[in-house]
Amino acid sequence: MVVLSRAPRASSYRTVRWDGMTVGPWAAELVGSAVVNLAGELVDRRPTPGNLALLTSSRVGPTRALAAAAASLDAPVPVWLQASTLAIYGDAHETVLTEQSPLAHEPPQMTDVARAWEAAAEGVHADRAVVLRTSVVLDKDTPALDRLTGLVRWGLGGRIASGRQWISWVHVDDFLSVAVQALEGQGPAGDLEGVLHVTSPHPVRNADLMQILRRVLRRPAAPPTPAWAVRAGAVLLRTDPALALTGRRAVPARLEEAGFTFKHPELEEALEDLLRRP
Repeated sequence: MVVLSRAPRASSYRTVRWDGMTVGPWAAELVGSAVVNLAGELVDRRPTPGNLALLTSSRVGPTRALAAAAASLDAPVPVWLQASTLAIYGDAHETVLTEQSPLAHEPPQMTDVARAWEAAAEGVHADRAVVLRTSVVLDKDTPALDRLTGLVRWGLGGRIASGRQWISWVHVDDFLSVAVQALEGQGPAGDLEGVLHVTSPHPVRNADLMQILRRVLRRPAAPPTPAWAVRAGAVLLRTDPALALTGRRAVPARLEEAGFTFKHPELEEALEDLLRRP
């Protein structure tokens, strides 16, 4: 395994320097190699024009550089895993989203960034290209789960706004299982290409998410947080209120059709596994 990094540091993997924007000597590392492109700044920031530009450039620039490097090779790379996000569907309300669902245009900090990200990877020089439209990946000591558990522990674990917004999520073990199968060309996800929804087959409403979190963390009922308080708090926390106020009811249609089995399909068991295990 080779890691391309703007700031190489001590690692158990060989690390090669790149600038994330231009093709350089690092392009030779792609010969015969699978490409896993996860580059991109965290979305947990205010939706200002500057941050929107940063979120876009941090994804599009590295993707274009990788695509240009692959195009310079005599043979295509065997497989290309391209990160993306279910936020490309915007605020989808009650619509059940599959890989065939139309894309949205609002809010731009979600849809515009995701569209540009995927467009930068179109037509890459690869035998097989897979776009992983991923939901919220639940894992210990990560910003998404830390933010949610922090709210519950601070006594703010009630529903957010109406609580009816749908939350698509996936346990980190299932996310990695899809990625590994796609890379190795084995298992139900091994032969798939194109867009995949990497998300649990059972999305939940925000109110249910918060109730389950309280139960797993053994916290009492908490009052709801109105939308205006979310918007005000987002200013103080320097985050985007749309992350809490919008939702997507996405399902992994293509993975299920292929026979992929989720190890953690239900939210409560997934959270028990992540938050209670030693």
